[in-house]
Amino acid sequence: MAVRAVRGAVQLERDESGHMEEQVGALLTAVLQRNGLAADDLISIWFTATPDLHSDFPAAAARKLGIVDVPLICAQELDIEGAMPRVVRILAHVESDLPRADIAHVYLGAAAALRKDIAQ
Repeated sequence: MAVRAVRGAVQLERDESGHMEEQVGALLTAVLQRNGLAADDLISIWFTATPDLHSDFPAAAARKLGIVDVPLICAQELDIEGAMPRVVRILAHVESDLPRADIAHVYLGAAAALRKDIAQ
């Protein structure tokens, strides 16, 4: 079994805790489903949020999904002029038999514009 990295992002419509929980939960669920993963396959997840998001920690959504024994960390994304606002990004390290080229990176909604080269 290999260690793989899975990327993903979602743009929030507004900075509200419940909305963040819903959208980040949808992102994590899509990452797991599209890659045939279970919570036991997760090694760790890095979350970043753009500086305009203050309502909650993105990792809280993972805990509410039942991902409770996986190391999670949140950080602030760089504040780059002209960058897409209200974006939560993830970098999940997983155990998977999938070849690197078959990993499905998930960019939901408007965030698909961030990485058209790898978004599936």
